[in-house]
Amino acid sequence: MAQRTGGLSDEFQCSIACGLRGTDKGGGNVNIERLAIHLANEYPNHDFVTTLVDLYGFSDREGRSRTELEEAIREAVLSRRRDIQTDRVIPYVQQYEFEALLFSDIQGFQWVVDGWSTGAERQLQSIVDNYSDPEQINDNPTTAPSKRLEAIFRGYYRKTEHGPIIAEEIGLAVIRSQCPGFDGWITKLEGLNRPR
Repeated sequence: MAQRTGGLSDEFQCSIACGLRGTDKGGGNVNIERLAIHLANEYPNHDFVTTLVDLYGFSDREGRSRTELEEAIREAVLSRRRDIQTDRVIPYVQQYEFEALLFSDIQGFQWVVDGWSTGAERQLQSIVDNYSDPEQINDNPTTAPSKRLEAIFRGYYRKTEHGPIIAEEIGLAVIRSQCPGFDGWITKLEGLNRPR
């Protein structure tokens, strides 16, 4: 990982499966097979392999929960390589989608998205107020966090351009404090011991 996260240091080799995009909008063609192939191929070059993929991005989700998908990913990776240590494969599926993390601090949008206004701020705050934490923001795929942002910012918000910048503006500490699932994954990564 390029950025230090507490206990993780630059000498740790931890591969995060990314870049498995199916569309120019940022996702939607992720499946267990593609992730398993990628992680199995990366395994020999890294101490640990992990994922950060959206629940809604799975093309073969078939009603499975994020926990069930994480286990299916792990099993698929292990079936491809007999030399893999089980505890070195750490799948993580973000509840619903990455954009939920951006609701950790709505002020992060004002410096990035041209469509920022008091009206946009009120709409964002109204969404946040209706959920126990940002990772719960969802009703169905048509009202997922990214769809809400696209509706609020009407053409100004582009998820692949603005999402990472807003996340950086908000900062890892704030996101972790507001998003327990994401924090649990990072905490697990921080607690890893280098294999011998």
